[in-house]
Amino acid sequence: MAGDKFISFLDELGENMEITVPYVPSPPEVVEKMLELACVTPRDVVYDLGCGDGRMLITAVKKFGARKAVGYEIRKDLYEELVKTIEREGLSKRIIVYNEDLLKANLSEATVLTLFLTTTANEKIKPKLEAELKPGTRIVSHEFTFKGWVPQKVAELSWHKIYLYIIPDCNAHFRK
Repeated sequence: MAGDKFISFLDELGENMEITVPYVPSPPEVVEKMLELACVTPRDVVYDLGCGDGRMLITAVKKFGARKAVGYEIRKDLYEELVKTIEREGLSKRIIVYNEDLLKANLSEATVLTLFLTTTANEKIKPKLEAELKPGTRIVSHEFTFKGWVPQKVAELSWHKIYLYIIPDCNAHFRK
């Protein structure tokens, strides 16, 4: 299947990088499904690590009513364009973006965390997630799993797979 080859390519590419992955935007229907799977409400603070053009952040606030959305994007061109979009849309009071490495993210406020990285990148960030996310935080990953974690739900949309993990339930290490 073409999708499987593409996913394999992205994952192999991620092995040779720190926590930078190629920019591949999630299709709008996948963005909505990810936020739906996380059951985003007006009480939520949604974080997107590697937020790209900000479609996840904007959809979380505008369509799902998230109280706040926070994104981290290391690419300056994407970050600068996103800041303009947020201002143009009048969302600067509810969406904050940082032009920083996602490893520097302060995740303490997150109730939902979304990402579309690679399995290798997910492994590199997993210790940070385990250390900083509060119990009950929902993590939604487009395409890529976390080794050793058990997803609470898996959704399929066309050839896309979406994984929902809930801290700490997803981590067999913390189970009794």
